[in-house]
Amino acid sequence: MTAALQSDYPPESEWTTDDLDALPQDGRRRELLDGVLLMSPSPTRIHQTIAGHLMSALDEDCPYGYDVTQAVEVRINRTRSFIPDVLITTATAAAREPSKYEPHEVVLAVEIVSPNTRSIDRVLKPALYAQAGIPFYWRIETEGGALEVVTYRIDAVNEVYTETGRWTKFVDTGEPFPINLPISRITPRVR
Repeated sequence: MTAALQSDYPPESEWTTDDLDALPQDGRRRELLDGVLLMSPSPTRIHQTIAGHLMSALDEDCPYGYDVTQAVEVRINRTRSFIPDVLITTATAAAREPSKYEPHEVVLAVEIVSPNTRSIDRVLKPALYAQAGIPFYWRIETEGGALEVVTYRIDAVNEVYTETGRWTKFVDTGEPFPINLPISRITPRVR
């Protein structure tokens, strides 16, 4: 595999998390889907502003026992690895100062939908995060300029998410901890 990583060609077989570890730390966002390497373009200012504001807002209300961060890899298995835009983990997991989490350490995964990731964020990632057992998923829609936060809770028996709310003014939920977040707080300023 090492020879493949030093060229423009993929490995002869599927990509694995070992291959990800062998790649240079160059700031590129690399994810794995069943052994296929996915590379997303750099996020936009709006995307990053929403992620930063959301992380800050959730961190202010985050109780002991949890930790809020952004863009840290979640290794689902050897051939699946994703990087949520914002995530809440257990404090125990965060204390390790990890560069990657295991799914059982993640409490909430948040994806901010961009034009080039619509299907991945609306269909693919929620299905795979639910299969991995991540209890909560939020999807932030940005089309049309106004933000909408769609919240989900896992149905662990069927390994799917059930929608728990669509929020356009406030996210007002008790999961994974009490949250009353004005959408205006995470909305980027118009310049």
